[in-house]
Amino acid sequence: MKKILSGKVWKYGDNVNTDIISPPQYMELSIAEASRQAMSAVDPAFAEDVKAGDIVVAGSNFGSGSSRETSPLTLKYLGVGAVVAKFFARIFYRNAINVGVVALECPETDRIEKDDVIEIHLEEGIIVNKTKNETYPCSKIPEHLFSLLEEGGLVPHLKKELTETPCNPDSRT
Repeated sequence: MKKILSGKVWKYGDNVNTDIISPPQYMELSIAEASRQAMSAVDPAFAEDVKAGDIVVAGSNFGSGSSRETSPLTLKYLGVGAVVAKFFARIFYRNAINVGVVALECPETDRIEKDDVIEIHLEEGIIVNKTKNETYPCSKIPEHLFSLLEEGGLVPHLKKELTETPCNPDSRT
């Protein structure tokens, strides 16, 4: 995984809930099909126009609502490089990490605008707004969660872990 992520900003406000990110009426579809409706309630062009590596930036309480993993999965499927918000609903944050989506908190998201180009320096915990020549602090990803992201999420991490350390039933204590 890159230590510096760079992309164009898609900007949203406060309280973007999971039903906005991934509308529930499409949850019976495959992630590929459901992703075509991502963010459609607030931005009908998002799913069609978002490019791999683009970054979603939002205000407070991003991802509140349902605990379904479909919301971060649709963003991942569309190639979103990261999600930055003032703060996340905890269940969305953990689901994002579990499926391999970078999620960072930044108190300065009000200073970032749609179509700005930003760089996220993961190790330093800073965001550089290349459009405005400004720098903002953001959360750092804890090392144990960074390894999950590097491996694509929790399931790939566990598969790797299990193949590297096979279970030996005779070694139980």
